[in-house]
Amino acid sequence: MRKYHQKKLEAEAIYPYQPWKITEEEFLVEHNHHNEAIFALGNGYMGIRGTLEEDYPASEKTTTPGFYINGVYTSEEIIYGEKAPNLPKDGQTIINLADWSEINLYINEEKLNLLKGNLIDYKRELDLQHGVLKRKLIWEDRKGRQVEVKIIRLVSLSRDHIAAIRYEVTPLNFSGKISINSAINGDVSNHHHLRDKKTLEGLKSELDGNTGILLHNVKKTNFKVAYVVEHILNEDAEENCEIKSNSFNDRIDWVFEANATKGKTCRLDKIVGIHHSKEEKETPLSDARASVARAVISGFDKLVQEQTEFMRGYWRDTDVKISGNMALQQAFRFNAFHILQATGKDGMTSVAAKGLSGEHYEGHYFWDTESYILPFYAFQRPEVARNLLLYRYNCLAEARENAKRMKLDGVLFPWRTINGKEASGFFMGSTVQYHINADIAYAVNLYYQVSRDQEFMQNYGLEILIETARMWISFGSYIADHDNKFCFNVVCGPDEYKPGVNNNAFTNYMAKFNLKTAAEMAEIIKAKAPEKYNKLLNKIDFSQEELNKFKEIAEDIYLPYDEELEITPQDDSFLSKNPIEVDSIPEAELPLVKNWHPLIIWRYQVIKQADVILLMLQLGDQFSRELKTKNYDYYEPKTTHDSSLSPAIYSIIASEIGYKKQSYNYFIQTARLDLDDYNENAYQGVHTACMGGTWMALVQGFAGMRMFSGKLYFHPHLPEKMDEYQFRIRFRGSQLEVTVDEHETNYLLISGDKIEFKHYDQLIILDKNNLSKKARNEK
Repeated sequence: MRKYHQKKLEAEAIYPYQPWKITEEEFLVEHNHHNEAIFALGNGYMGIRGTLEEDYPASEKTTTPGFYINGVYTSEEIIYGEKAPNLPKDGQTIINLADWSEINLYINEEKLNLLKGNLIDYKRELDLQHGVLKRKLIWEDRKGRQVEVKIIRLVSLSRDHIAAIRYEVTPLNFSGKISINSAINGDVSNHHHLRDKKTLEGLKSELDGNTGILLHNVKKTNFKVAYVVEHILNEDAEENCEIKSNSFNDRIDWVFEANATKGKTCRLDKIVGIHHSKEEKETPLSDARASVARAVISGFDKLVQEQTEFMRGYWRDTDVKISGNMALQQAFRFNAFHILQATGKDGMTSVAAKGLSGEHYEGHYFWDTESYILPFYAFQRPEVARNLLLYRYNCLAEARENAKRMKLDGVLFPWRTINGKEASGFFMGSTVQYHINADIAYAVNLYYQVSRDQEFMQNYGLEILIETARMWISFGSYIADHDNKFCFNVVCGPDEYKPGVNNNAFTNYMAKFNLKTAAEMAEIIKAKAPEKYNKLLNKIDFSQEELNKFKEIAEDIYLPYDEELEITPQDDSFLSKNPIEVDSIPEAELPLVKNWHPLIIWRYQVIKQADVILLMLQLGDQFSRELKTKNYDYYEPKTTHDSSLSPAIYSIIASEIGYKKQSYNYFIQTARLDLDDYNENAYQGVHTACMGGTWMALVQGFAGMRMFSGKLYFHPHLPEKMDEYQFRIRFRGSQLEVTVDEHETNYLLISGDKIEFKHYDQLIILDKNNLSKKARNEK
């Protein structure tokens, strides 16, 4: 592990270790940006950064507030320093939408401001168990008047279009006038990326007592976004309250002015409904009205109850229980919560690199989703994994156009996208990553092998497999210098520090997997569902001759191996590049992607992220333990881990080859990356793929779970700094609970008729007559 990573792991935790909470114990303005990502809330449809309810003047601004809807974006022309033919023309950027969370408190005319007055008590906590954000404070103004403020915020996980805030104020040592000023502010803009940061056009603004509506249009893409806000006062507040309101094109304000009594609580519930549309026939405003009306009838308490019930079901499937290590227990639950909040579940959206917690990476979806997040869902919530793959299916038309742009057959999935089109203008980091086709094919096969969802494979999956495989046939060629094997030139593997190389090992092996899997699945569907198969053949003009070509070329693909070093060369040129000691690079120059010119990076044997090592995981049955060890020993010292995707994979392979200390250190770096801000960039938004990697590092690393050819294997061990860990997976209709301690592993069939797997070399079969089995762990 790099020295600078080790130093960060030894730093003091930012938040106290708690099993179900992330707590901010004091208000420190310099922590605001980081906290906004950590305390972000979302439900896959929409998300809001964890900014405070009260606003601050520009001179005191220390925040970057943001509210986003997954898949709602604007577009701008990509500006190139020098143009070339067939480069992507337009980018896509997620939009910062109207801020509905603003609530300000006044005691007489003095505004609650945490930077002024006297903050006597303060606590904010993200309640992971119940899925809500809570804040409690006692504040004293300049005249010595004290108020207690309690706030609960939620973004509903059971009602995609509803968010709500409960705001309670109690005067502690006075009676007198207080005002609760609530607003929805549409006068917002993006903080990053866009040249034209003002992207929203106000179409409608209306007031009706405690209710208000805004309707916005997104410039250039014409998304319509509707907001309906409803306020409900408790009886004590309503009796002595005067309500004033103002409506502007981009903003609505409500002032709830009350004669408060010492010791009595004034409560305001703010319920917000948000819908959007792309098509003219859709009615987002009417839909938002209806959503709010239903939520108001239910009431805030019911929304909290629903949130608790939803989270109870989610944790029942996904909770990883760890004994003897509170830091990791907290991290697992925090990461699983943010994965849930980030994931689009409608088949039309996916998981952005920063989820819905920030604008960085512009709300783009990467191959990270299929490789790092989809396994989390495939083995725990397979219906969500299915919808993530349906998003890719629904983007096949755009992927076909992208292939044509590069004069290729089939489809070529983009590196960065929201709407299915390539959104990156840097072709040496985007288009050159042809492996993305195989990554998506791999995910399709993973989901199918876990779920045996025949309907999905017949109607969607096989088309993805065939069209991705077609690209490889048209892209590669037989090269005499490699014994006339089928090669892929000018590519980039997962290691983005080596673009434009020939025969990247990850790419070649995964292309072979893509072709073989497409051919095998075609034969299966042809036999099981001939009508469906023939319908697909006609739809995409596929033939038996082309199927045979898949099989033929899959056998001819060049698979690199260096006999002298006895390793898998990352690509044809990697071993001949200048060697460098990564630990000799000054810490100030890391990450290299921000400090070195690309041409400098490219000439060294330096790796950004797991490449060959990722291959050792995904197609691990094709490599011996000895070869995995030699590859790890060769590539680990050369890897900077400048991508957050990397440490989890190194942790998994280190576990497999017995490097337990390295495995644990890489695991910690993955698990607490955002909570402890190891990369000092969590303020930009959480690292969703890394969070998925945390689950992989435990289940596939410490527990040694693998699935090859549809069969399940476990090789568990217990790290020194844990007493026990437990998790659940779903496999072909059954749910299995796995508990690992120092000496043995207990397997328990939770539901389903039967599950079969191997514990090391021991075959274990659980069914209704034999629900559990304990097995000894190997040293």
